[in-house]
Amino acid sequence: MDWFAARGVKLKTESDGRMFPVTDSSQTIVDCLMNAAQTAGVHFHLNSAVESVLKNADGKFELALAGGEIIFGDKLLLATGGCRAAAAGKVAVSLGHQIAAPVPSLFTFQIESPWLRSLAGVSLELAEVSVPPAKLREHGPLLVTHWGLSGPAILKMSAWGARALHGLDYNFPLLVNWLPEASAEKILREFQTRRELAGAKLVVNVPLAPLTSRLWEQLVLAAGIARDTRWSSITRAQSQALAQQIVRTEFLVSGKSLNKDEFVTCGGVKLDEVNFKTMESKICPGLFFAGELLDIDGITGGFNFQAAWTTGFVAGNSMAK
Repeated sequence: MDWFAARGVKLKTESDGRMFPVTDSSQTIVDCLMNAAQTAGVHFHLNSAVESVLKNADGKFELALAGGEIIFGDKLLLATGGCRAAAAGKVAVSLGHQIAAPVPSLFTFQIESPWLRSLAGVSLELAEVSVPPAKLREHGPLLVTHWGLSGPAILKMSAWGARALHGLDYNFPLLVNWLPEASAEKILREFQTRRELAGAKLVVNVPLAPLTSRLWEQLVLAAGIARDTRWSSITRAQSQALAQQIVRTEFLVSGKSLNKDEFVTCGGVKLDEVNFKTMESKICPGLFFAGELLDIDGITGGFNFQAAWTTGFVAGNSMAK
């Protein structure tokens, strides 16, 4: 934080601990880093793909660029980003490292349910989602999209369960509790109160707070209750069905957001092959790592930036010393 502040970048802290520039623009960070690099005398080789890297008999690294140029260095830092494909870690592998198989992380869930998709744009401050086959459960804000479900609760689940959900081929049952702070019994008692005090009103017209009217209507219909049903005529079976629909709606997830839309990947250079005090390779002296090329991924984008800043800072200082 001090480093960015000293370079004119004001930061803000979100309620969940994530930090962003007050401008809410990634370009602010890009400009800051580029200016700092140029001030430090960094030489950039743009549009220069690295074809191969080897360590010669003199202990120096030789980088062969696509244009035929050879660059030599005493130390080498790999900060090439996530391994969306195994080939992205080929330089690390060529220097003796192993790559934990890359799988997507921080993705949204594709759900074909027509009634859910009709609610695109609806959000809840707190919901609970779970995937029983993978023993995953998360709480947090939930957002309904045109393709299914997103929001912090889903993104956190996709991060913690990245490998488990990959193992299920992104096809699995998802349970949603729309009111995690209320039990089914408490909801049924509220229904009884409405039956007594608002019996003449239609069930679909009296949502249970904090559910939106659109979401409430679809939950009522999904429970098999007709639009013209009044609270006075709702049956015990219908009440129980609606209460269960609220605390345990089941959807079938049939995919995830496309690979290009994901924030990060899970996988990369295996962590037991790196000295985290210096970020230097335990296998190839003089080789350093930073960022998502390592098998690190956080539960939201902000924490992944933090991992990049921290590992880059440690690696840079270690190389300078």
